[in-house]
Amino acid sequence: MSKEIPQLYGLVLAGGKSTRMGSDKGLLNYHGRPQQEYLYHLLEQVCAEVYLSVRDEQRASVSNEFNVIVDQNDYRGPFNGILSAHKAHPNVAWMVLACDLPLLDLESIKDLAAKRNPDMLATSYATHESGLPEPLVTIWEPAALKKSIEHLESTDSTCPRKFLINSDIQLVHPIQDEVLYNANSLSDYEFAKSKLG
Repeated sequence: MSKEIPQLYGLVLAGGKSTRMGSDKGLLNYHGRPQQEYLYHLLEQVCAEVYLSVRDEQRASVSNEFNVIVDQNDYRGPFNGILSAHKAHPNVAWMVLACDLPLLDLESIKDLAAKRNPDMLATSYATHESGLPEPLVTIWEPAALKKSIEHLESTDSTCPRKFLINSDIQLVHPIQDEVLYNANSLSDYEFAKSKLG
């Protein structure tokens, strides 16, 4: 008897403080709408349900058309949003996307979903150049999130990449590395805008 594959939900991490950018990265406009909404709508085409991960003080400014999970602040860094989502829906897998990925497109998201290996702890995009998992463009299986809680309780490291590097995961390479381009500063924003034409 084959085990049931957990449903796939989508999570856009939009709760970061965006200090280097100087303004909220989730609200930057690359595609005619705020980036967090753009990614949310991409995920809707691949996932059973989609949520925006936000800080408590952002909640009021998010339109009611979007499902929201508010950070529980039990953990530091990106794990805060990811594990707040896991707490809300512990039996699903989460396709997690950071909101600072302006060149990520539907084709890449569909490709990651198609190459998901539910027998591994996670299915993670990695650039050809680095070969390292990109934790914020990753499908996290429920087992990985349970394990990451144990990991966080037994170590000082809150780095999700470090957790993935030391776990049994499926690595997937995008067609072009640039879809994983992180825009963290104003010059990154301008570069991404120029790439998108």
